[in-house]
Amino acid sequence: MALELTSVADVLALGFDDIIDVRAPAEFAEDHMPGAISLPVLDDDERARVGTIYKQVSPFDARKIGAALVAANAARHLQGPLAAKPGGWQPLVYCWRGGQRSGSFASILSQIGWRVELVKGGYKSWRGLVVKAVYDDPFPCPVVVLDGNTGSAKTEILNLLPKHGVQVLDLEGLANHRGSLFGAMGPQPSQKAFEGALAVAMARLDPTRPVVVEAESSKIGECRLPPRLWRAMVTAPRVALAVPRAARAAYLVRAYDDMVADPTRLAAVLERLRPSHAAEVIDGWKLQAVASQFAALAEGLMAAHYDPRYDKHRARMEVPLTEVQAQGLEPEALDPLAARVAEAVVRSTPPAP
Repeated sequence: MALELTSVADVLALGFDDIIDVRAPAEFAEDHMPGAISLPVLDDDERARVGTIYKQVSPFDARKIGAALVAANAARHLQGPLAAKPGGWQPLVYCWRGGQRSGSFASILSQIGWRVELVKGGYKSWRGLVVKAVYDDPFPCPVVVLDGNTGSAKTEILNLLPKHGVQVLDLEGLANHRGSLFGAMGPQPSQKAFEGALAVAMARLDPTRPVVVEAESSKIGECRLPPRLWRAMVTAPRVALAVPRAARAAYLVRAYDDMVADPTRLAAVLERLRPSHAAEVIDGWKLQAVASQFAALAEGLMAAHYDPRYDKHRARMEVPLTEVQAQGLEPEALDPLAARVAEAVVRSTPPAP
């Protein structure tokens, strides 16, 4: 049987024990359905080899060799990851278009006695739903943007808001990046994987309530925001954290402890600012880093680089702005601050579309 997916929300309601992606590892690594596990019936080299035979020799020879490889790989999966699965196990299987790879593997599983289903249209159908959700459909909720200059603890405040009854969309979490030149946190998802995770997060939102997102540029690291979401953010009312620069500098030293602990990486990032600032300014910042004067370095970066850019960008915006002031960002001050932000969000919320 083939299961037809009609919306991203369908995937959240699936009741299968496992979702199995039988595509090659490189295909899986670029993107896959949420919660899927990788059990390739052809690895990357085997897939390339079969494709070459299909084009240069004949489709018949390609199918014959492909069938042998699929059978061998299926046997390894049955003796390995699937060896302990009980008789009542129900998997959902997909490949690129719901064709030969998934059909062959599903046939073997069915012969064993497991109740297996295929995804109609395979990964391609899932990707089509993602594109529709993030590029074609209107954004589902009224948006409020959490703003504030660098070091205002926006991300921490954002993630405290659900405790105070506010739904949020953590774009930096989905992109695995803190959104600044210093914000790398490790490998980012591919653009397709980012969009898939975003589509799932959007499907979980209550459309009758506002959603708070952090102020971002149109790219978070290498992940691009879909135009409809970006436009919703640009025109949304804003709640801005207003915090003294010294308090923000102290917070940044704590929040970016990974950067502080890696002098080589810190120096490399500072070097990337050289096109925007005089050589003596960059060299001064690098000397502060070497001397472990991180709070002074953070203040200098905000005063000369980040704050002017935020202020210039904000001056061009014509949207309602509510300020929430805070004198400090010590850990014990963040939850009370989040409560005040939640109250401001309610006051700022536009009517539902």
